[in-house]
Amino acid sequence: MGSSLNPLVSNDRQRRLKNHLISGLCLVCVGLALIPLGSILFEVIVRGLPAINIDFFTKTPGIIGQPGGGIAEAIQGTLILVGLTCLIGVPIGVFAGVYLAEFGDNAFGRVIRFLNDVLTEFPSIVVGILAYSLIVLSTRSYSAWAGAVALSFIMMPIVARTTEESLKVVPNTVRDAAAALGIRRWRSTFSVVITTGKNGVITGVLLSVARIAGETAPLILTVLGSSLLFNLNNPLGSLRRPIDALPLRIYRYALLPYPDAIQQGWGAALVLIMMVLSINILVRIATRGRGYGVKA
Repeated sequence: MGSSLNPLVSNDRQRRLKNHLISGLCLVCVGLALIPLGSILFEVIVRGLPAINIDFFTKTPGIIGQPGGGIAEAIQGTLILVGLTCLIGVPIGVFAGVYLAEFGDNAFGRVIRFLNDVLTEFPSIVVGILAYSLIVLSTRSYSAWAGAVALSFIMMPIVARTTEESLKVVPNTVRDAAAALGIRRWRSTFSVVITTGKNGVITGVLLSVARIAGETAPLILTVLGSSLLFNLNNPLGSLRRPIDALPLRIYRYALLPYPDAIQQGWGAALVLIMMVLSINILVRIATRGRGYGVKA
């Protein structure tokens, strides 16, 4: 009897050893992945925190090479660009995702899905060149609209994919129940299915906002940058001229040889990271333990 148990005990020990080995290897890999992330956060906080003060958030850039000034126009420009991009990209992305999830089980839907996946992997500099060719050259002016269009090309495939996946996980029983009540399919899609999977849709939108907030290459080719605040008295006119953004300000300050400018660049990087981090925290809070959809 004892001899018959020995192989079982041996096999159990081997399985436990393999389990501990794989678990330990996974923890080591997680630690290695966190090292560069932690080093980046530590470096940005240490170098950027001394630049943070009230003037940094409320004033425009001062004289290059001299202390003082702030990034008010860059923060304002980033918020404006993100808002314009959402106005363009979110409706198109959501409706595209709804079509692919509910009506895209055909050859046309498969083609759209493939093109959407390809667009997701497009280099941002290529998107910037496209927007430059379509808008900047035709209007002969850098503008906030051109930057928003470029960023919307990056946002739309992300929103479309997350919307599609969020609606796919909604149980078919929900659709069947709506159909049994005599509700037309298009109405049940927007009133029942999207409502059920709204947390995943919101997650996709917020994650796409976090993605576009840090894009630099498309903005270099479309908005150019500016040291002027947005003119609230003439908003449409201000949207047709160059505008600043945090990624552009960081890029420009990083190239300057002046210590004060470099420190302000680190401060702008810290502000941008905090904005992106806040968005991701909002995603976690908004989707934690609620309904169906893609989890952040």
